[in-house]
Amino acid sequence: MDWAFDITMKNRKLFNSFIENLSLQELNKIPQGFNNNIIWNIAHVIVTQQLLVYYLSGLPTLVSQDMIDSYRKETKPNHNLSQAEIDAIKNLLFSTIDKTKEDYDAKIFQSYNQYTVTTKNTIRNVEEAIEFNNFHEGIHLGYILALRKSI
Repeated sequence: MDWAFDITMKNRKLFNSFIENLSLQELNKIPQGFNNNIIWNIAHVIVTQQLLVYYLSGLPTLVSQDMIDSYRKETKPNHNLSQAEIDAIKNLLFSTIDKTKEDYDAKIFQSYNQYTVTTKNTIRNVEEAIEFNNFHEGIHLGYILALRKSI
């Protein structure tokens, strides 16, 4: 699983580069024809990883329920985020993956509630959740690239 975690970290570094190189206004902008913005997509991948890996393993997530409610599937931005909120998201980009790897290596993921994702694949264990998460984050990286061109 080291390879899968390495992919996740490299993708998270790309997400971080958007936070570091775009203005607060650019991160919050919802271009015409889009339903969300760059920072929503970044927060969404953090929340989705937590739901796929921790929640479906029957474990507490490393993010708040408020964050889950704001960025889970089927949500959209409801306000412009402040710099402090963006900084908190930036910190979660890496801390959640570091902790997930630590917990995985400690073998805390003992059970999994299988879940069928929108691609009609059924995730049956935490390893599949980690692998699918990389696919999901890649989709959102592509979406962010499209958003960046539109702002």
